[in-house]
Amino acid sequence: MSSAEVLQGGLDLLAVALLALGIKGLSKIRSARAANRLAASAMGLAVVGLLINAHPTAVTWIWIAGGTAVGGVLGALTARLVPMTAMPETVALFNGCGGLSSLLVALGVMLAAKGEGLTPSLLVLISVGLSVVVGAITCTGSVVAMGKLQGWLTTPGWMMRRWRHGCNIALATGVLMAAVLTVVGSSDALWPLVIGASLLGIGLTLPIGGADMPVVISLLNSYSGVAAAAAGFVVGQRLLIVAGAMVGAAGLILTQVMCAGMNRSLTAVLFGGALGVASAGSKEHSEYTNIISCSAEECALTLEAAERVVVVPGYGIAVAQAQHTLREVARLLEKHGVAVTYAIHPVAGRMPGHMNVLLAEADVPYEQLKEMDVINSEFPATDVVLVLGANDVVNPQAKTDPDSPLYGMPVLDVQEARTVFVVKRSMGAGYSGIKNDLFERPNTSMLFGDAKQVLSNVLGELKVLGVGQ
Repeated sequence: MSSAEVLQGGLDLLAVALLALGIKGLSKIRSARAANRLAASAMGLAVVGLLINAHPTAVTWIWIAGGTAVGGVLGALTARLVPMTAMPETVALFNGCGGLSSLLVALGVMLAAKGEGLTPSLLVLISVGLSVVVGAITCTGSVVAMGKLQGWLTTPGWMMRRWRHGCNIALATGVLMAAVLTVVGSSDALWPLVIGASLLGIGLTLPIGGADMPVVISLLNSYSGVAAAAAGFVVGQRLLIVAGAMVGAAGLILTQVMCAGMNRSLTAVLFGGALGVASAGSKEHSEYTNIISCSAEECALTLEAAERVVVVPGYGIAVAQAQHTLREVARLLEKHGVAVTYAIHPVAGRMPGHMNVLLAEADVPYEQLKEMDVINSEFPATDVVLVLGANDVVNPQAKTDPDSPLYGMPVLDVQEARTVFVVKRSMGAGYSGIKNDLFERPNTSMLFGDAKQVLSNVLGELKVLGVGQ
């Protein structure tokens, strides 16, 4: 073994250790930024080790430098310009890029071997087949998920018919046959494999409704990890194998958590049609009776007299970019002696952890964020619940109406609090497309308007009352 190979092995080992520590640190918001840098450093060490042993030519160095520059600029622009509301779409796109990268690596190895008249080993051929299939499905599926979240794509009516399963089964059969031919050394089956797997990714993702997209994004993240691990076997890169396996396992665990949070099985998400197809037509205000609306002044007076306040954030707070104003309101209340906590539903927002990241951006202490299983028992002792842009995750129908499409889905029991304020732009329905019984409860008052503007008004009224001064 040459000194370059020994050095690469040492750097790979160090990189794996740093990557493991980085991924562990990502489990807590407080340490997430440092953990992200640690993981990035690990990947950088792995690249350095690979380059030391590979001895790239001058032309190869130019390609490496060019690719690094383009990727770096695109990454920096994305980090600076993408708003928080578009973060789910961005994550979906990143998953797709990961799948595409694994696909291209596998294609590159196969084409290079064909050009040199070489036959890759059986392990490499199996890894190529797996990398191409999972990478292509991840790429096209992620693009479809991004398009649906962005509103560019909708589920066609014909995709909701049962015969779509027959089409997907036929595609999957063709993909399996092409993969087998690729593994036995037939390079002619490589391009049909790419095309078939790409179409299968579209066929599997397009019928899934927007309400199920958090689960789909999590699953596609797992797919991207599997594809990366397979690509690691293709190029013989240990860190890529370890990193891909970690991402694949973590994504699968998170997918299971998301399914449990929605009371939906993964099979139902992938093959049972779309939850929330009816959401395109929101319910009209006329379907509600006994709605109580109030002003920002009334809300501020109630908050001033409270001892315990729970905030329930939803996607509406991300749309309004109201997290910083919310934090100012919370600071005033805390100075006034009010205990403020935040109830986080597993599927609040449009991707796993969306609300956690949103609140962390506004410097909300991580200790104040409480998961649904913890906070639900505290609602009966809560004076005020402030619901901001959330809908289905606080709908009591999930526990009271067996005919409701939400029935059985774990929800936040906000109706158990003494007073509930719901901030919404209108009486429109959530993804489920049904009315929310919470809005008609006698202890619920509606504050209509943009969440940021409403919170700004409440903040002004609190200052007039001298709260926190």
